[in-house]
Order: sequence, then structure tokens, then C-alpha cells
Amino acid sequence: RTKMRAIESGKVIDNTFSAGHKIDIVRIENREYQYLYEESDYYIFMNNETFEQVSIPKAMVDKPGFLQEGMTCNILFHAEEELPLVVDLPMHIISEVTYTEPGIKGDTATNTMKPATISSGAEIKVPLFIDMGEIIKIDTRTGVYVERVKK
Repeated sequence: RTKMRAIESGKVIDNTFSAGHKIDIVRIENREYQYLYEESDYYIFMNNETFEQVSIPKAMVDKPGFLQEGMTCNILFHAEEELPLVVDLPMHIISEVTYTEPGIKGDTATNTMKPATISSGAEIKVPLFIDMGEIIKIDTRTGVYVERVKK
């Protein structure tokens, strides 16, 4: 009995193999790449060691709104075919709030959130005391505000 995870979709599947079943081993490698820029339907990344560039289809990046130029991402590759499989963003990013409605004085006791746009263009929810121009930390897995960062 095994639990397998589909790399493309992330779904976990329970499977029971029959006796004598052969399994082909596939070697995968996790490499660090730096995000450079966007070009039509692709994101361009550069290997930090060899400086070679690779084009990743936009559909492979889970939360593209959190991509920032110069950001280091982990890309999972099929080692024999040099085929990119999964792009993992860093766990947290630090970004500037470019637009949000002004907060109301004295309204910090409640856990109320308001929409805000960050410098990469993504829209997230932030507490009422966050204003435009502030630097914040965001969890890229959930897209949730974590904390305010001191300048």
C-alpha cells in the first residue's frame, strides 16, 4: 500500500500494488533559480550557478501575483529530460503596500481586514492599521498578511 502525490496537481492518491509489480524510478532534482522577467506566456528564470535561463509556462506558477524580480525560487526538474515540473515560491515575501483605503483611528482592537494591493500587483487582505507605503511580510502559500516590517 502506498500514498502517491501527483506532481502536477498535488493530489494524494492511495494505491495498492499487486505482488511483483515493477516501478520505474524517476530521478528529480530541486534547483534554485532567480526570477528575471515575464515574456508573453512564460516566466523567465535563471540558474544561480550556471546562469542559464529557462522559460516556465505561466500555468506552472501557483501564485504568480507574488513573483518579484530577483526573487529566488525552487524549481523541481525531471533530471533525465531536464523538464521543469513544479515551481515553489519562497515561503514569505516582503513587499510594499501600493494601495489601500485609509484606516480609521482607534479601530485597531478588532481583527477586521481590508483589501490592499502590493507592489507586484497582487491583492491581499491586511489589518485596518496598515497604510499605503508600508512594508509588510506575506505568506505566499496562503496569501495572508503576516506582519509589518520595520524600515
